Amino acid sequence: MKEEVLSEDQKSLARFAKAMAHPIRLYVLELLSKQSCCYSGDLTEVLPIAKSTLSQHLKELKDAGLIQGETEAPKIKYCLNRDNWELARTLFNKFINP
Repeated sequence: MKEEVLSEDQKSLARFAKAMAHPIRLYVLELLSKQSCCYSGDLTEVLPIAKSTLSQHLKELKDAGLIQGETEAPKIKYCLNRDNWELARTLFNKFINP
């Protein structure tokens, strides 16, 4: 059996990087890093994209664990997942500044 070459940190960093690899997602993360939370409806008013496209971007960020959503019918409130956000910052920093 071959030894595992990739570390858990590398896998996590790749997952975070993939989720962040779009300007709209970076905008959402930057916005959420400056305020506690926001509603998806508020984002659709600011961003020049369809609601369905925004939903897909939010899903990617949520699946990567960078944000979390809480349903407050009929809206969804999104916030940074502070623990994973800090982990991503740490992993990127270690990667860039070995």
